[in-house]
Amino acid sequence: MPRGNPRLPGPVEIPPVQWWVTTGGLAVAVFASTNVDDLLILSLLFADPGLAGWQVVAGQFLGIAALTAASILCAALALVIPEAWIGLLGVLPLALGCRNARTALSRTRAREGADSGGVLQFRLQGGQVAGVLAVAGVTIANGGDNLGVYVPLFSSSPTMIVPSIIAFAVMTGLWCLAAHRLVTSPALGGRIRRVGRRLLPIVLIGLGLWILRKSLPLLSSRTGCPADFD
Repeated sequence: MPRGNPRLPGPVEIPPVQWWVTTGGLAVAVFASTNVDDLLILSLLFADPGLAGWQVVAGQFLGIAALTAASILCAALALVIPEAWIGLLGVLPLALGCRNARTALSRTRAREGADSGGVLQFRLQGGQVAGVLAVAGVTIANGGDNLGVYVPLFSSSPTMIVPSIIAFAVMTGLWCLAAHRLVTSPALGGRIRRVGRRLLPIVLIGLGLWILRKSLPLLSSRTGCPADFD
């Protein structure tokens, strides 16, 4: 029998540069539009002397990576997370804010006692890792709504996943750099650091309550009372 020539796999097609520019630009726009409020929270975290700068950066990258991985997983499994369940993530920043507010109120020291540390104190039990995890938790809770954007995007356009991962990583670094520059700027840095210690617990509590309001349908379904506050 004559032997046919075996078919060799064709060359791997690499998307053109124009495709990378287009999809990368879309991913950058998606990240920027869904993470604008992160700049404020990052600035307050950088201003808190209880956290090292690397802890804020590592926690932010960890949180964004977790959100992106969860979005890819949900898109691959065709899962849709109910908004009410996402709202339960607000428990984390609310608990951190209440804890930090109680800690700040209990420390009525003189103004010159600057070595008392920042509002977020994680050095007693968890060490440096606890600070990273706390920042990551706030990032995940604040970015819970991002799943509603990322999951449909990745489900409808799986080719967007790789460019989005690259763009999100770059933009996360730029976000951290911008927030750090804002805190260390001669014009605004001093004011942000002075106000940040008092403002951070308020922001965390407000953020937690704002996120938790989306879980009100769960409460109404159990009590039978309407919970529409929109």
